[in-house]
Amino acid sequence: MSAEAVMESVTAINKVNIEISVVLGRSRMPINQLLKMGRGAVIELDAYQDEEVWVLANNVPIARGEIVVQGEKIAVSITDKIRNFESIS
Repeated sequence: MSAEAVMESVTAINKVNIEISVVLGRSRMPINQLLKMGRGAVIELDAYQDEEVWVLANNVPIARGEIVVQGEKIAVSITDKIRNFESIS
């Protein structure tokens, strides 16, 4: 592959947008309860502080990780890559 072809491939890859999401936990509630919630409302999740989180790319599970707090910033440290697109339900 020529250098020019490689540069074109890299340029094309750089134009692809991927939405990355992190699932901290889940909660179930009736829609009417959700609609009544106001700004600052707290939704209790079914997760604990030290549990693994799921990392999704375009709503597809791609990895598991753990939450890392550095000062005022929150990050995710990847602990395991998912090979066979497991379900997170």
